[in-house]
Amino acid sequence: MNRSAKTSESIPIQTIVIISITWAIVALFFYMLFGVRAEGEARPLWYSICTYIFENVGYMAASLLCFRNWQSRQMVSGRRVWLLLGLAMFFFFVGNLFFGIGELVFQLDADVSLGDIFYIPCYGFLAWGMILAVIPRRLNMELWQWAVLGAVAMVGIVVTYGLVTYADNTAELMLATNPVALDGTESDITNAPAWALSLNAMLLPFANVVSQIYIVGDVALLIAASTLLLAFWGGRFAQSWRMIAAAMFCFYISDMWYYYAVNTNPDYQSGELLEVGWVFSAVLVAIGAALEYDISTKSRRGSGSRRRGGAS
Repeated sequence: MNRSAKTSESIPIQTIVIISITWAIVALFFYMLFGVRAEGEARPLWYSICTYIFENVGYMAASLLCFRNWQSRQMVSGRRVWLLLGLAMFFFFVGNLFFGIGELVFQLDADVSLGDIFYIPCYGFLAWGMILAVIPRRLNMELWQWAVLGAVAMVGIVVTYGLVTYADNTAELMLATNPVALDGTESDITNAPAWALSLNAMLLPFANVVSQIYIVGDVALLIAASTLLLAFWGGRFAQSWRMIAAAMFCFYISDMWYYYAVNTNPDYQSGELLEVGWVFSAVLVAIGAALEYDISTKSRRGSGSRRRGGAS
């Protein structure tokens, strides 16, 4: 473990940033080039597997970099902040694994899956981590910053409410005209074992509650990210937290798109272009964690050098 930690610490910040940006660009081009399909055409299995690889590798890398910050005692923003962010990235990674197995292996089109048990805590860890990062700054924001925060919160709530209302109304209309279209009874589930079908049936009554949790969580993350961005508007350590805030905006866009898509298209298959925002979110968190580590360690080493120089 010590050798592994030393190897992680020896990776230059430039290398981490270049690899992260390259991963995001490759993912974007992959979604753009191979994600287009004709109406009614099923996505090839290899494409769906690759989209999960892009997401899961990104979230695992982000969690490892956040946990590296948590293990370091030099973090200016505090170790607990990075523990929470690392847990959020890891829980999303695990949730994605379960969701991908259900979708690709068992061919389950479930409103609630085992992955949701891990997705939901991810929102709590993200919000808690960002709150802990902002609290030490005591929110000494100017009037215009409070105005911007209020406007972002209002727009986010209105957009989310409008999108959710439209999607729900569309789903109700489709269900009224074709009751079988949205209940999954017409699906030919041949690869799902009995325990998976039983779990699907057991979780189905919680579908509405889970959807509401996601909606509230997305709005909360949007407001928290805006607060984070304004609280770290300037200063030496602002750059890393701008990355984290941008990651939450990408996360919000992909989440809202997915909610809209699955409620307006009963045959929706994951892998549309806007879902690349989840990859961007992981990449931006990874870059933010790497920047914070680099700045914090250099700052502490620099102050230690000055103290030694003064003592001599």
